Amino acid sequence: MDDVEALKHLHHAGDYRSLAVRTSNPDVLRRLAWGEYPFVWHEIARNAAAPTDLLVSLSVRRNTTWNDNCLLKLVAAHPALTGEALDGLVDLVAVRLREGDRPYGAAVELARRPELPVERLNWLGHQPGASANLRRRITRALAARPDR
Repeated sequence: MDDVEALKHLHHAGDYRSLAVRTSNPDVLRRLAWGEYPFVWHEIARNAAAPTDLLVSLSVRRNTTWNDNCLLKLVAAHPALTGEALDGLVDLVAVRLREGDRPYGAAVELARRPELPVERLNWLGHQPGASANLRRRITRALAARPDR
């Protein structure tokens, strides 16, 4: 049975998760993202086949602070997120910092991305809600980048 057909035979949350892990079909991933299971969103964000537009839409999904921060970290690390979408994620992480959500893992993942300018990431570390610990972690991630 192909993955599109498998969508018709999902019976419980584990079925959704399993399909999100194994499929390489972006349309199937998009359909799975409509669901309410944050652990499925996480698996979609881990999936190498997830397209940029889907990652962007996942980045704004909200559930709990822990799930939201985990999802942002996974999206920030995904290689398909580039260009304007990646820059937009920096802005989103800044908003979440100001809200007090502490998306520190996402900020550090962004600092590991050589396509983002150092100044932009240092700016992120100085947003309200950013701690001295986060600034140190950003500095370490920037120092470890291959472009440094």
